[in-house]
Formats: sequence, C-alpha cells, structure tokens
Amino acid sequence: MSDRMGKFRRLLRLVHLLADSAEGLTLDEMAEELEVNRRTAERMRDVIAEAFVLEELADDRRKRFRIPDGLRRAYTRPNAAEVAALQTEVATLARKGAAHAPQLESLLGKVKAALDDREKRRIDPDLDALGRLQRGMHMAGPAVFVAPETVATIQGAILAGVCLEFEYRAEGADAPQWRRVVPYGLIHGGVPYLVGKMPGREEPPILFRLDRMSEPRASNQLGCAPEDWDLDVWLAQSFGVWREDEHDIILQVAPASAERARGWRFHPAQKLEEGEGGALLVRFRSGGLREIAEHLFTWGGEVAIVAPEELRIVMRDRLEAGKGSLKHVRPEMSQEPVRRDP
Repeated sequence: MSDRMGKFRRLLRLVHLLADSAEGLTLDEMAEELEVNRRTAERMRDVIAEAFVLEELADDRRKRFRIPDGLRRAYTRPNAAEVAALQTEVATLARKGAAHAPQLESLLGKVKAALDDREKRRIDPDLDALGRLQRGMHMAGPAVFVAPETVATIQGAILAGVCLEFEYRAEGADAPQWRRVVPYGLIHGGVPYLVGKMPGREEPPILFRLDRMSEPRASNQLGCAPEDWDLDVWLAQSFGVWREDEHDIILQVAPASAERARGWRFHPAQKLEEGEGGALLVRFRSGGLREIAEHLFTWGGEVAIVAPEELRIVMRDRLEAGKGSLKHVRPEMSQEPVRRDP
C-alpha cells in the first residue's frame, strides 16, 4: 500500500470514528486508534473540520470531538454555495412572476429550516456574501402572470392520472371555450405552457398557455400520458413553441463566427461539421421555421441558410416585414446613441 493511500485510509477511518462516537474523542485517543503521533492526529482533525461539522465537547479540561448526527447528515447537508444558488434562482423566478416560483420558495424555506443553529452560524457569512453578489439576468419578454393554484391543479391532475378541464381564451378569440385534455406535460419558462392532448382523438398534443386558462379543475375522466411518451423528444421537434412539420435544417456559419458557433446550442440534437474555408455547418431536424428565422437575425448576417428552401422563404418574409416596420420609426429614433465616457 502506498503511503498516500495509507494516509487516506487513516483519514477515512477517523471520519467514521468521530461519527460513531457518542461522547467524542480526544486528540490522544485519535492518535492511539490510528497509531500516529498527537500532532498528526491534530492535522487530520483540522482536515476533517473543513468538510464536516465537528462538534467540540469539554471533558475535565480536555477537548473531545465528534461528528454529530452521523455520516448521513454530513453528506446531505447543503453548503453555502448550494443554498445561494437556489436562493438566486428563486429570487429571479419570483421577480419574473414564474408560476412555479412559490414552490421553489417553499423548498428554499424548508432547506434553511432544516439547518440547525450550528450549521446556520457556519454558512451564514458565506451565504450573505454570495447572496449579495449573485443575480439572475433580466431579459425582455412578455409579462405573464399565472396563479400558483393553476400549476398545483395541473400537477394534481398529472399525479391522479385524470384529464384536466378549463376555460381557454385563444389568441384573438372573443370569449373563452371549455376544454378537456389529457395532461402530457408542464413547461416552465417566460411563458409557461400545458402540453395537452384531446382525449379519444388521433391528433398530436398541442400547447396551451397557462395565462390564458381559467377555472382549471381535475376531471372525473381518466387520462394520462403513455409510458413511452418522452417530453424532451417532443420539445426537440420544434425550435421554440411553434408546432409544424419538421425540416432538415442546414446552416452555414461564416469563418469569423465559427468559433462562437461551436459553443452555441442552436438545437438539442444539432450536429456540427467543418465547412469550406473555415466555415461551420450546423445540422438539425426541427419545425418552427419562423422562430429559427427570427433567431438568425441576432447573428447579423454571419449565418447563411443552406436548406431548406422553406426556411429561406420565411426569412425573406421576415426581412420584408422588418423593412416595413422601419418606415414607422422616427428619424431621431433610428440614430446611433451618443456614447459618453464615464
């Protein structure tokens, strides 16, 4: 056995000794158990204290140490970085008004409440620093409000294996209409959606915006997604939320932007190939041609459409629509902003 492995085994043994001892161990007892000198036992104790909560007990002017609550608690105890990450995500979703934000707020509260006073004192300084200097990015998008009760009702229907009934006002409709669907999935994001399928019909599932639903309730009719249903595969059939026939998409990224594109995810199932002259080819199969075309605007002409022709047609239509909208921009609004040094 190598000397390094021997040190590791002794350290691991000390961890178990400290976790199994009810009254704790002194440094002399640690040294005796491990057959090392007192100074080595002290260094090993310090290493363990960095990864575990090490409780210090007083016994006739001698200090005893132990790992309270056993090893299970030690390995499941969250650290400051983990709590701060959850806290940041919760705050970001709450500011956006995300429908599932209250559930994550409740989870965060339970995680913090599960910490005892000793654990709280240990992570509070780091948690304060990380919480103060971490934020989620705010992006432009629709302002959507969904009652938390709507999400809870949908989740309840999924768990009960029954259909969901609700009133739904489609875009442009004068009045809502009653719907009954089999819940096939719940999609969270800037705009949350229910994936639902009409029971007894052969049509594929479709999307329903949660903010356009009212009076959701669990139905008496049974209905649940089949065992072989894969929500990730279904989502990958579209570039965004638009549902339409899939196409074999081929994009060519100019050499100047090829390196950036290698670190970019256009689609979950994309394949990258080296093109001529340093260009990069991106291939994937998806619907949502309009969303693809609108995304390509953000590349400033660095991405060319190789196929299909249908995507080229959609891109030309979006370009014409963009030219038309520029006619309504006042001259002073189209000027470059004046840049000022701080």
